[in-house]
Amino acid sequence: MWSDDALARRVLEQLARRGETVATAESLTGGMLSSWLTDVPGASRSFVGGVVSYATRVKVAVLDVPADVVDRHGVVSEECAIAMARGTRARLDASWGVSTTGVAGPDEQEGKPAGTVWVAVAGPDAVEARRLTLHGDRSTIRRGACEGVLSALEGLLVR
Repeated sequence: MWSDDALARRVLEQLARRGETVATAESLTGGMLSSWLTDVPGASRSFVGGVVSYATRVKVAVLDVPADVVDRHGVVSEECAIAMARGTRARLDASWGVSTTGVAGPDEQEGKPAGTVWVAVAGPDAVEARRLTLHGDRSTIRRGACEGVLSALEGLLVR
């Protein structure tokens, strides 16, 4: 299901047609989302770069996630996902910022089980976050997070 690059290709084509760009902020996906995007020939027309913010301190220091968001809601939260998407959009001067944060497993984090994932998209006129409940091993959960955030971005681009 995820070996097909059709979703990444569609998103990048939409962005190129619109003259817009995207930047990524990744936690549990650890660069997988950026890899998916750069696997598409011509990705450089719309993909500007990304930040792998696996550690909480990177989310705060590099992506400007407010420390009080982390303290009050944790990093596996809607609030953190939105702050990450906004932060990468601003830091990398992109039209759109997308983020992934959650628990790939096998252990829980912040009292949340493996498969609990938040993805977010921040754009010129829209911000959207989605909670995903994914099942499977680490690899399957990470791929599901990539698919989820690209689907969210695609939905906003075709509105």
